[in-house]
Amino acid sequence: MLSPMVERLLPADDPVLENVLKWTVDRDAKDVRRLLEWLPEARSSRERKALLNRVRDLIAELEAALDALDEMH
Repeated sequence: MLSPMVERLLPADDPVLENVLKWTVDRDAKDVRRLLEWLPEARSSRERKALLNRVRDLIAELEAALDALDEMH
């Protein structure tokens, strides 16, 4: 198995997809952070549950993007 540093020096098979996945990870992480900041300020349990459900969806998307990035290298 190659070390992480060597892996980073090898070009991805699909650099466009790799960039999209990295962008997705960055965007989803920022969105999760923002939603979690809003959670304590939610006015109702229904609103809190909606925020939490969105966080769960984003985390699932984030995991899928990270898995895809791992498979590229």
